[in-house]
Amino acid sequence: MNARPTPDAIINAACPKCHRAVRVPHGRLRDSPRCPGCKVTLFPGHPVELDDASFDAYVGHSDVPVLVDFWAPWCGPCRAFAPVLAEAAAELSPSVLVAKVNTDAAQALAGRFAIRSIPTLALLRSGRELARHSGSMPLAQLRQWLAGHGIGP
Repeated sequence: MNARPTPDAIINAACPKCHRAVRVPHGRLRDSPRCPGCKVTLFPGHPVELDDASFDAYVGHSDVPVLVDFWAPWCGPCRAFAPVLAEAAAELSPSVLVAKVNTDAAQALAGRFAIRSIPTLALLRSGRELARHSGSMPLAQLRQWLAGHGIGP
C-alpha cells in the first residue's frame, strides 16, 4: 500500500447514504466528518449495505480502502461472521470502510467479481481490488490479514 498521507492531504470518501464523493483533509478523518449533502457521518463504524446500483458509486469514490463482504442470508458461516465484521468496522474506522453485498440480491455484482463461495472478502481502493479472502475468520485473523495490506487502527 501507499505511504500514509500528510494531515493536510485531501482524501475522497463516499457517503454511506447518498454515495457522493466528499473531500476530507486526512488529518480530520477521525473528527466524524459528515456529508455536506445529507449530513450523514461518512465513517459510520458499521457495515454499509450495498447493491448493484450503489456499489460503484460508493467504492469508486473512496480513497479509503473498502472491505466488502459478499454474503447471503441463508449462509450459516456468513451469519456467524457478521458480528466479527461489525466489530472490525467499529474498531478500524476510518482506516477502512466496511460494506456488505447480498449476493442473492446483487447477482450481477457477484458475477462481475466472480464470487464462487461465500463469505468472500474483497479489499478495494478507488474501485480496484487489492486482495481477496474466501471464508470467515476470527477477528484477530481479520486484523492480521488487513495489517498485511497496510490497514490498521
